[in-house]
Amino acid sequence: MATAKKSAAGAKKSAAKKAPAKSAGKSAAAKQAPARGAATKSAGTKTAAKSATKTAAKRAPNPAFMKPMTPSTELAAVIGSTPMPRSEVAKKMWEYIKKHDLQDATNRRQINADENLKKVFGGKKNVTMFEMTSLVNKHLKA
Repeated sequence: MATAKKSAAGAKKSAAKKAPAKSAGKSAAAKQAPARGAATKSAGTKTAAKSATKTAAKRAPNPAFMKPMTPSTELAAVIGSTPMPRSEVAKKMWEYIKKHDLQDATNRRQINADENLKKVFGGKKNVTMFEMTSLVNKHLKA
């Protein structure tokens, strides 16, 4: 008897769970039909507005980074003596490092300095690429 009561109670619970799900599914589908059209319409206008603002307000480069900087004599031996922006200095440094194969074979973040770079790096043999930028900035003058 106890098992018959449990199975009957279990059947009632499962039937009760299924019934609201079916009715909720129908009402949700009925509610979604008008919402889809409205969402598509508003999303289209939002997308057009976003693209218009992106094209109108292009990001301008920071003038501080575009200002030509004069390299020191130690740095000039590596990148040249002409004044150039910091971004160009970084590009020239990486060109020099790759041309002379100065990146460490196992840890590519590590740079093994040759005689010219040791002067720029303050006598250090190995420098990480993150340290390199701060060490190079010491050799740039406005």
